[in-house]
This record gives sequence, C-alpha cells and structure tokens, in this order.
Amino acid sequence: MNESASSPRNEQPQLFAELAGSGPEKVAPPSRGVARVLLEETALELDYLIPEALAHRVSLGSRVHIPLQGRKAVAVVVQLLDSSPFGGKLRPISDTITSRPMFTGPLLKMANWMATYYLCPVRQILRTMLPEAVRSKPESFLSDSHITLVGKPSADEIAKLHKAAPVQARIIDLLQANGNESTLSYLRKQLPRATQVIHVLVNKGLVTRSEVRVERDPFQEEEFLPSAPLTLTEEQAVVFAGVLKALEQPLEARPILLHGVTGSGKTEVYLQAIGRVLEKSKTALVLVPEISLTPQTIERFKCRFAERKQRIAVLHSHLSDGERHDEWFKIHEGRADIVIGARSAIFAPLENLGIIIVDEEHEPSYKQEEAPRYNARDLAVVRGKMENCVVLLGSATPCLETFENARNGKYDLLSMIRRTDGKELPLIRIVDMRLEKRKTKDGFSILSEKLRLAIQGRLDKGEQTILFLNRRGFHTALSCMECGVVCQCEDCAVPFTFHKKEGRLVCHICGMRRLAPRKCEACGEAKLSYTGYGTERAEETIRTVFPQARLARVDTDTMQRKNQLRDTLRAFRSQKLDILIGTQMIAKGLDFPNVTLVGVLNADLALSMPDFRAAERTFQLLTQVAGRAGRGERKGEVYIQTSTPHSPAVQFARHGDYVGFTEQELEQRQQWHYPPYTHVVLIGSRGKQANHAEFALQTLAGRLKQNLPADTRMGEPCPSPLEKAHGQYRFQLMLRTEKIRPLVAHLQRTLSELTFPEDVIVTWDVDAMSLL
Repeated sequence: MNESASSPRNEQPQLFAELAGSGPEKVAPPSRGVARVLLEETALELDYLIPEALAHRVSLGSRVHIPLQGRKAVAVVVQLLDSSPFGGKLRPISDTITSRPMFTGPLLKMANWMATYYLCPVRQILRTMLPEAVRSKPESFLSDSHITLVGKPSADEIAKLHKAAPVQARIIDLLQANGNESTLSYLRKQLPRATQVIHVLVNKGLVTRSEVRVERDPFQEEEFLPSAPLTLTEEQAVVFAGVLKALEQPLEARPILLHGVTGSGKTEVYLQAIGRVLEKSKTALVLVPEISLTPQTIERFKCRFAERKQRIAVLHSHLSDGERHDEWFKIHEGRADIVIGARSAIFAPLENLGIIIVDEEHEPSYKQEEAPRYNARDLAVVRGKMENCVVLLGSATPCLETFENARNGKYDLLSMIRRTDGKELPLIRIVDMRLEKRKTKDGFSILSEKLRLAIQGRLDKGEQTILFLNRRGFHTALSCMECGVVCQCEDCAVPFTFHKKEGRLVCHICGMRRLAPRKCEACGEAKLSYTGYGTERAEETIRTVFPQARLARVDTDTMQRKNQLRDTLRAFRSQKLDILIGTQMIAKGLDFPNVTLVGVLNADLALSMPDFRAAERTFQLLTQVAGRAGRGERKGEVYIQTSTPHSPAVQFARHGDYVGFTEQELEQRQQWHYPPYTHVVLIGSRGKQANHAEFALQTLAGRLKQNLPADTRMGEPCPSPLEKAHGQYRFQLMLRTEKIRPLVAHLQRTLSELTFPEDVIVTWDVDAMSLL
C-alpha cells in the first residue's frame, strides 16, 4: 500500500449524513439520539440514528454495522449527539457487533492524539488497537458441555450399574472423583463413547448438561507456586516510598524514572507497587520489550499473585489467534486486573488503571516500525496522563530522552545503585581481538584464549555461561578473492548470510534463500571466500572446543516452535544446560542465579551502524548483557571481545558508569542538535525506479523548505543507509526541530497539496528511532 495514499490529505475525516439513497423511502424506527461513526474502511465520519431497540448497546467506542450504499459497513461510534444538522434524513444503525464497546473513552482520546502527533489516520490507529483475531471473529468463543452429577447414587446402585452398563458407571465414577462435575471434553479423553452415554444419563435424570465458555489459556498446563513479598533493601524501600506517594496523589504525580543497576531489584518494586494498586481495586499494565522476557515475567507475577492468577492476562505476538482473542476479551470484560505484554499491550482495554509500568524503557523494540509508527513508552506517558494513573519507567540504562526529562524536572527520578543482598556488580574485562588475531594463522578468532579458559573454569565448577552475539547465521558474507565482489541479495543492498544447517544463502532483510554459487557470478573465478561469523558458527566452535558442555542456541532461527523459547530458558534456569549462546533475545531482563560468566563475542557490531544512537545502543547492550552475570551468590565476570577497546561506549560500560557516558553523549548531542534536544522526523521514499523515488523526495523537500517552521533543521534528500530493500530503492530526508507540533502541522499541509507517482511510496516517522 502506498503510504502517501494514506496521507492526511486523503484521510481527513469528512462529516456528512448517510441519506436514504436509492430505493423506496423507509420510515426510521423510534430513536434515542444520534451516533457519529467513523468508517473502518475509509476516514469518513457519518451521522446515524440510534434505534430505541439498540439504545442500551450503542455507546462511545462501540463497533456497529451501518447501512451504506446498499450494503453493510463496519464503523466505530466516536461521538454521541442529541441531534444532527441533517435532521430526519438520517438512517438508523443496523446492529452492534459486540455486546460491549470495543474502545474505552481514554483509548479513543489517545487515538485522536496519535493521529495528530504521528500524522496517521484515526481509522488506521483504531485498527491497530484491536488484534486481528478480535476484529475478524468478535466474541467467537469456544464452548464445552459441563456435566454435573445429580444426587448421590448409593454403593448398591453403582454396583448394579457396573454390571448392567459399565460405561455409564465409569462416567459416574469419574464425576464423583472430580467433585461430582466435569467437562465433556475431559470425559471424552477418558472414554471415547462419552458423548452418547452422557445423553442416556441425562435422559435417566442422573446428570445434567449445560454449555459453558472455554477459554484458550496459554498457561493452563502450568503450575505456579505462590511466593511472598521480599523484604526490601534500604534503597528499594526509599524507591517504593516514592512510588507510593505518587499512587496516593496520581493527579499531581509526574512520570517516574526508576534508574536501577542490573540486579538491584526493580521487579520486586514493580510487584509490591502493583500489590498496593490492587488493594485500591485498580488495575495494572506491565510492558516488556522482548518476548523472551515474557515467560519469566509472567511466572513471577503469577506466583506472587497466585490467589488471582486467573485475573492476569497476557498479550504478545507468540500467542495463537485463539489465545490472543480470549486474553483480549478477558481484559475487555473486566476479568483481568493485571495485563502483561509487549508493545501493542499499551492498547489493552483496561479500565480504572492505577499504574503503567514500562520495563527496560530504553529498548528500541517499543517503537512500531510500520504505520502508525508509535512508541509504546511514550504512549504509556500519554495514557497515564489521560487516565490519571502513575507511570513507572524502569531501566539500568535509560534512554537519553527519558534521562533528560528526569534531569529537567518533567519526570521524577528514583535511583538504586546497588544490587540486592550486597551482591557485587560483575568484573568486566576487555579483550583486544586485534591482538588475538595475530596469534592465529589466518588472522581469525571467534573465541579468545582468555574467554576459553574462563568458560572451562565455569564448566569445572558446575557454573553456567552466557555468550552473546547479535548476529545470526554461520558466515556473514561470501566474496570473490579475485575481483572482490560480494554476493548480495538481488532485491536488497545487503550481503547474503550463509546458514550451514539449511545449506543456503539467506537475506536477513527480505528472507530470500538460494544455493551458494561455486564460481563468482561477476568474473567466473572459483575463488570464493566466506567471511564473518554469526551465532550458528559460534555454536559449532563452542561445541568443538567444549564437547562435554550442554549447549543451546537462542535466536530466531532456532526458536521456531511454540513455547520453545520458554522451555529452553527453563532448562537453562534449572541447570540442565551449561552454556547459552544467543542474540539480544537473551541479553536483558533475564535472571539466572547460577550464571557467573558472560562473554560478548563481538562488541563492535552496533558501533558500526550509521546512526547517531550507535554509541548509546552499544553502551546499553553491553551493560545489559553484562548484568546477567553474578546475580546469585557467586561473583560474576564478563569478557568483552572487541577490536575497538578504547571506544567510550566500551570503556564506560566496562566501569558501569552510566552517568559518565550520559554526560559525554549529551554534550555531543546538544552540539549537533540531536535528541533529546530536538525531535527527529524521518521522511522516506521508496520505489522500484530509483529516479522516481529520488525525484519524489526532492520535490517534497523543495515544498517543505517553503515556510519551514523556525528552529527546524532540514537535511538534503539522500540514499538511505540501507539503499535497497525488497526490490525497492530507498531515499530519506531528516528534519530536526525543538518544537514538533508546528513541524508536523507543516508536514501535514505540505503532504495534502502534493500528489506522488503511483509507483512511489512516501513514509514519515515522527521521533524516529532508526535511521535505516
């Protein structure tokens, strides 16, 4: 879809009445007011009568069917009116799609805020707020028969029944063993003929049968042992008191940044804060950045709140459609007090919110990469203000925007600089890989001698190791030694990555797979050389060096089966594995007490990115992954392998000096007018014809220069760092401003006056997190 076709020019809501139209005139039924609705397929706002028969069902946020040009259309009620300027020409709403409104008032208000701030149609935002499983199959629940034993048959009656009808007697035995009730699905598992026999027992009056809803619970087979609140450390107690003060006066409270080093006990503060919120009969929303964090977070929450574990809902992309449908409706129907989820959970239809917690708030995964390009962390602050609830942002390495908001007083800052129980932060050692490469014949090394000895020492002591490498695959490039040409994806401007297990070259942008050539496709010489390494090759090396070690690899290539990630992390936690190697899926938030060694195999990957945030992300990643070590009774140790040992990001991470790194980085950001001192708007164009895409962006840039708001800095249109992806050439234009709203309004006006070629897609990203 051409995103320029969704520009404010074409998607601005227009208000008009839906007339009776063609055909015989119909008499409208008695009504109870007027509903202004927004069509889900377009941006039109229409007025419809609310029939008296539907008055109790049509509310603000209801999804309804409306008659439109001889067909039924789906719309959302966005306003309730006493009357309409179109008077008696209005037609009535046909029906409601669900029994209760799908959107709460605050969510509708937030959708309008997002439409203005992120320059995106409201209808697209409302569509994003509802999971596909909820939109396509509203209230389509599974059901099961509930079987209840009537009375208490005597022992003689049961004995006679065993002789005359043994299957009937067996069902009664099962019901008695199950507290005189069970479900038909359970009885079927025990007895294949249960359905027919139940019918006979119902006719005899021995059992009753009723239909009940069955929820698809992703954790129904899990057992959670209750846990009690821990005694807070002195630092935790001070922080908790600050959170309690905000909970007592939410109208006056500012968002809270909880800056706590890894292992300082931020999660315990979250748990006890939520406990206080629940005591006030309010609800809580917890956001986590990675799916890998969800299983452990859910386990801790369900253990702590075991008495209400059924009132904890989970929302993330690894649920099946049915599970996501039922979890969402659990929230929608008010049967959930706590919601835990990834980015999209910010739209959970919770009411009476008491607190929103954003764990690892610095994570770029909170930013949506497709329209609407929202940041869930920022929306948490917006929603908290709209719903008068406390917002708690937690991280060991807060993003610079959040930290600057705390420094200038927009947010409150609470800090924990020590680990719980006096545990020391791990000792971090830097390994210069330039020196290591000189020790090898081919100048290549995955595992330094120091890290190899450290891993062997942990294996000897029965301790565990995590190895981090944020790159998948076996080899990361295939090039010709004769002419130097690198084998690239035809549709994307990136080298293929070789995956040994499937024996294919794979593009990590578009997913294209192909066999590796035997000769250079440019010069015909058979002098091809594989270079670089990813997690697959690192795993093979570790298995060769430590054949006795129990090893698992965690990346998107290996974690394909449902619950495979959860099972792997549990196996590692229960010490059934010695070494865990993986990408950023294992880099943050996880707590493994027996891990005493962390190795970063290549710390330079993020530093090489063409992005002003490269140093910040490197520092954050190194600090976070280092924090996985030494969280138990034994002291931890970290080895960072790098070819740039003197990089400030590496050196500050080595000393765990967040404040020192921040002061230096903020000074550079202010000098070059980058966030947090400005907002970045990134405009992109892409198309199969490079000259078309480039010309479209140049035209837009020329129009934007006219009446450009003051204090706005605009660069020149240029090729994106990723020049080609999915067969389309990409160009970009960066704008920076201290005041975002005048710039967004200017961009909206300019876009409304331009028409782009059909083969060119123009996009815009407000507060862009990636420059690729």
